[in-house]
Amino acid sequence: MQPKQIVEQWVLAFNEGDADKLADFYAPNAVNHQVANEPVIGKTAIHAMFTAEFANAEMTCIIEQILQDGDWAILEWKDPVGLRGCGFFQIKDGLIVFQRGYWDKLSFLRAHDLPIPQ
Repeated sequence: MQPKQIVEQWVLAFNEGDADKLADFYAPNAVNHQVANEPVIGKTAIHAMFTAEFANAEMTCIIEQILQDGDWAILEWKDPVGLRGCGFFQIKDGLIVFQRGYWDKLSFLRAHDLPIPQ
């Protein structure tokens, strides 16, 4: 599968809120760095991150576009409450080895009525 197709499948698993399926997309030593947070390193830690996030908020990713360049796929997304962001996925041997995401954390916390850190 091409990186673009992997990210399309990743979005389907994300929208199911399925941390197990999502974790299967990552290499054992993958890094997921949502720039509003500290990097999460390793498939097990990434699984735990998604499990916690799905427990705290109902999230939906609506694809605006997915671009591909070599082993990279770039996802531009929005959600039903108006948040927008983008993610960069580096894919090697069919697995995500690096992911970086850009989105507004304060808007996310407010939209999901979550506590705002002081």
